[in-house]
Amino acid sequence: MSTETSVVNPLGTERIGKLAVRYAVPSIISLVVNSLYNMVDQVFIGQGVGYLGNAATNVIMPITLIVMAVSMLFGSGASAYMSLHLGKGDPDKAAKGVGNMITLLVGGGILFTILFELFLEPLCWLFGARGEVVPYALDYGRIIVLGFLFVAIDIGGESVIRADGRPKDGMIGLMIGCITNVILDPLFIFVFHWGVKGAAWATIAGQILNAVYYIICMRRFQTIRLKKEYFKLESHVTGRIIALGASSFFTQLASTVVVAVQNNLLVKYGALSVYGTDIPMAAFGITMKTSQLITSIVLGTATGIQPILGYNYGSKQYDRVKQTFKIALGFGTAIMLVALIIFQVFPEMIVNLFGQESELYMEFAVKCFRVYLAACFMIPSSMVISIFFQAIGKPVPAMALSLSRQVVFLLPALFILGSIGGIDWLLRAGPTADTLAGIVSLITVIAYWKKIFGKSEVKVNG
Repeated sequence: MSTETSVVNPLGTERIGKLAVRYAVPSIISLVVNSLYNMVDQVFIGQGVGYLGNAATNVIMPITLIVMAVSMLFGSGASAYMSLHLGKGDPDKAAKGVGNMITLLVGGGILFTILFELFLEPLCWLFGARGEVVPYALDYGRIIVLGFLFVAIDIGGESVIRADGRPKDGMIGLMIGCITNVILDPLFIFVFHWGVKGAAWATIAGQILNAVYYIICMRRFQTIRLKKEYFKLESHVTGRIIALGASSFFTQLASTVVVAVQNNLLVKYGALSVYGTDIPMAAFGITMKTSQLITSIVLGTATGIQPILGYNYGSKQYDRVKQTFKIALGFGTAIMLVALIIFQVFPEMIVNLFGQESELYMEFAVKCFRVYLAACFMIPSSMVISIFFQAIGKPVPAMALSLSRQVVFLLPALFILGSIGGIDWLLRAGPTADTLAGIVSLITVIAYWKKIFGKSEVKVNG
């Protein structure tokens, strides 16, 4: 069965360059589209509501990140579990992983919806909402929370659909959601005059349609067959899924903590500067959303080639694993070098997309782009290498590298640099963390390289 699976499945036989394009491009489009959910909201809210609306979405972002973190824990873990077992020629175990994932996602989505509706107000305060921003954050948040079950299905569904060899279906689902959001945002904000509530309802509508499409796709898997008994949680299956998805989970969870700390420090040091509390929150929010749009290309490449890495590592075709890894790292670095030039040369043009505010607002927003993103070209090193370790079933280094940027480097840098130079030096924490995390990741993969592949390698032309 193992031999038959490896011959039939193109992951183990098709030329690597062609395979990488086939899997990475839909994944890139999927994640870029997903980033556009947030980006489109920011643009239309900035134009229709103002910078207080943008500040409100930045307050709610950590809450959404928590749900995304748990969804990625189960979705990324199940995707890696599925790819590894398909590579070993065991589709039944792969199917059990998917069934367990679906149960975990639905239960988690419902639980988070209830909890965040009950505790939204104190959470908004925790994540930096003050003064005039509070009512906007509550209006936006109470609606966004209603879509968390669909967010969970979207994230988990896309991961396993891609591992099933259907990256285009993953892309189509997210495009359905994004197009819905793009159409409804201006309608709800400018025609119906619903403000931030309109942006939230437009986002949820897109998430629901996305989830419906993925549910249909998961009813007709190509490489596995789901049975009712596979939806019953099994400790050894869920344990392995959680172990494989831990790096994605902790990365996203660390992002939540970082955003919360950044928001509060922006409020603290902003109050001591000419910018006040609201301008830094709003300006930093659009900087992060724009940055995420570009880094989603890198993340899309890395997650897109994850099934290729996992399958070929499982079938011991190590040359194909190495080639795939090098393509992803090289492409990601090139993309972020281009992004660096754009952020340094054209920040005013980017800021104007989100609405024209005061000169102080423009001054700080431009500073955010030029300073905070000054070392963004190092991001692919930590991102691609972390997902590489996750894909080949080595969760410990994957998790350690995922946490290095956010927890080990960025959080201390925020406190130390902010205390030294206030709001301006706070922005220098970004390039500091990006540089150090990238260097540590490169050193780690070089140190592990021989241990990963061993002395005997199966050479396959790719």
